[in-house]
Amino acid sequence: MTAAPEPAPELSDAELRGALEAILLVVDEPVSELVLAQVLEQPAERVGPLLDEIAAGYTAAGHGFELRRAAGGWRLYTRPEYATYVERFVLDGQSVRLTQAALETLAVVAYKQPVTRSRISAIRGVNCDGVIRTLVTRGLVEECGTEQDSGAFLYRTTTLFLEKLGLNTVAELPPLAPFLPDDVEELADATR
Repeated sequence: MTAAPEPAPELSDAELRGALEAILLVVDEPVSELVLAQVLEQPAERVGPLLDEIAAGYTAAGHGFELRRAAGGWRLYTRPEYATYVERFVLDGQSVRLTQAALETLAVVAYKQPVTRSRISAIRGVNCDGVIRTLVTRGLVEECGTEQDSGAFLYRTTTLFLEKLGLNTVAELPPLAPFLPDDVEELADATR
């Protein structure tokens, strides 16, 4: 006979608040109270009221962002009164240099195109949704259809990408082999 698993320990209010905030910072679509409760192994009756409290706290403190219900879940949003600043940053920021994460993601798209976001995330080992949105906004990456099996969007580089790199086609990208470590197969075996 198998023993029933022990219930997860109840988190303190401060720990639960911190865990909720951490998750809400990385979601790219609203997440339901039930999903949050399941992930954190806490009663849903605690999660909902604490989310309301967190949202009220952000509003009372006058943060530039707010936590609100949308589409059956919770998500962080910028406050409408700061929309002009956010818009200026997003649009004018296009001349700003790309971050390391954006460069890595762009390289994966360039060498693996057409490629899905989930494949890019698997290669990089981190969620790349926000970075992909940035690259699309800057015109360096674009959607180019959907994967037949999963229906996931496929991404490829754009002509602007080629223009910025001074290339005629992606076939002119340098080979990756000289940049890989000599023991790449050993490294791959070690991670299995």
